[in-house]
Amino acid sequence: MEERLVSFSLFGQDFSFFSDAPEDEVQEAIAMLCEELEGGAGLVTGSTVPSSKVLVLGCLRLAARYVNLKRDSESFREGQKQTIDKLIDKISSGIE
Repeated sequence: MEERLVSFSLFGQDFSFFSDAPEDEVQEAIAMLCEELEGGAGLVTGSTVPSSKVLVLGCLRLAARYVNLKRDSESFREGQKQTIDKLIDKISSGIE
């Protein structure tokens, strides 16, 4: 996929970067970041914290969510693996 320029505004500032990711993924990531920073997260509302610090805090919150989702995914996969192994054992014992 070819790189293209992506631009968006946050805190009244314009940001631009190049990306070769699918457009819908880029827009979803930008929307998630904006929601985290400007929306329901409450990081900006009535705050005098500099935008650079808010960005770092927002990124840390998103990273924490990612870590939790990764752990949940790994736990789910391990549970699925154990279930499949048990099923295979039952089927194997029935065949023998």
